[in-house]
Amino acid sequence: MGVKDYLLKRIAEVGAIHMTLLDPDKVTAKEFKELALMVQEYGSDALMVGGSLGISEGQLDEYLSAVKGSLKIPVILFPGSVANLSRYADAVFFLSVLNSADPYFIVGAQIQASVLLVKRFRNLEPISLAYIIVGDGGAVGYVSNARPIPYDRDDIALAYAYTAQLMGFDMIYLEAGSGAREPVRPRMVSRVKQLVSKPLIVGGGIRDPEKASELALAGADAIVTGTIVEEKPELIKDIIRAVHEGGMTRKKRA
Repeated sequence: MGVKDYLLKRIAEVGAIHMTLLDPDKVTAKEFKELALMVQEYGSDALMVGGSLGISEGQLDEYLSAVKGSLKIPVILFPGSVANLSRYADAVFFLSVLNSADPYFIVGAQIQASVLLVKRFRNLEPISLAYIIVGDGGAVGYVSNARPIPYDRDDIALAYAYTAQLMGFDMIYLEAGSGAREPVRPRMVSRVKQLVSKPLIVGGGIRDPEKASELALAGADAIVTGTIVEEKPELIKDIIRAVHEGGMTRKKRA
């Protein structure tokens, strides 16, 4: 089973899945392995690896090769640049920052990466991802020269998300940015999910189980947490449980 099919199967089973984002630039190799194994034990459904400022291929290989034999959940690259590819991962989110003001982040970098996927990284499963920056935008909003969608402009988010579906992206990601002052609002998530059928991922600024549950209930098919895993790892078990419980509750209501 491919990674995309696995994610879709898990979403169908539990209503909403949890994915952990680890940035190798923010932790040591030892910490990376410990956190990866910890979130797997706690029930996270996939491990995303990457960072907004980019990391070297050598560092990625070092970190991922150390956990490759120990992880049963898939490792999905979340690249900050075309250099963030590794043969030790299972898949890569082939992402386009739809609301960037710079065409390079919409299609330019993707053209460069496609050549690498064909020539050097045929083992990586590409999963096309429409990446839509909301609110503060964080480092990724700054680096990608995005025009973040205001938290209260559901109409703009709807337009971007529906465009992504019409363009054929596999998944849609509403991102408030690492360390955002607040996550994407549940109302925006609910309205987008009512319109689009593609799996909807939500991340950025999710720091507690209550907010994670609220977003899962609102319609998020996947919740991503990153910063909180590094800063307060003791909370992650409850956050993962809250995502799954929120997803199951929504599923029963449907």
